[in-house]
Amino acid sequence: MNIYQHFRPEERDFIDQVVHWKDQVESQYAPKLTDFLDPREQHILKLLIGENNDVKVQLFGGSLEGERKRAFIYPNYLTVMEEDFQINLFEVHYPTKFVTLEHRQVLGTLMSLGLKRGKFGDILMKDGQVQFFAAKEISSYIQTNIESIGKAGVKLVETAIDNQISADKLWEENDLTVSSLRLDTVISGVFHLSRQKSQTFIQQGLVKVNWTLTENPSFDCEEGDMISVRGYGRSKIIRIEGKTKKDKWRIIVGKQK
Repeated sequence: MNIYQHFRPEERDFIDQVVHWKDQVESQYAPKLTDFLDPREQHILKLLIGENNDVKVQLFGGSLEGERKRAFIYPNYLTVMEEDFQINLFEVHYPTKFVTLEHRQVLGTLMSLGLKRGKFGDILMKDGQVQFFAAKEISSYIQTNIESIGKAGVKLVETAIDNQISADKLWEENDLTVSSLRLDTVISGVFHLSRQKSQTFIQQGLVKVNWTLTENPSFDCEEGDMISVRGYGRSKIIRIEGKTKKDKWRIIVGKQK
């Protein structure tokens, strides 16, 4: 069976990577730890690994409800511990009385180090407090190389995972019924826009799916997709629950508050 037919053409490289990881664990009887994966990648990985094989997978990003998570792929005889995910939590110390940091500034500074996005997990922000998760293998490097974010001088302090802040809930979940899973139709339903306006936004390059610019209104959305519309925020497809008696799709979406 051709596994590619169940996924998008642009996901082929990631599919090959997952298959390689799975084969590696099966042949070497040794676990594999991945970088932080986005929700769509997590969904693909879980589908490909399956549930009734000699190879299992667990996901953890520092917090159970986090968005970006590392995957631990392992032979089924192993017991997985939190420490196996090798995740560090950093607190950003900065002069909160004089400066306000934004999510995009923190992410921009981390990415300016020349490291892959997969080396960093979620960024947590609440009442001026800023934390982020990072892969253990690059923790010393970022501590040494980050001295400022935006115009603020900062100090990164490693802290225990249990000290993570309870960031404000980012997603408000809603049931949605749509006539199809086309991108323009889903955007119309999620953001309460006309189909024509949704199509215009897509064609003008204002829409991204899974952090990639998507200019095709008929693009088929799938479970785990993250959709952003400039000026309207982000939404993600948490679950596709199948069709109604009237042949419409019932989906659970999370909309960013």
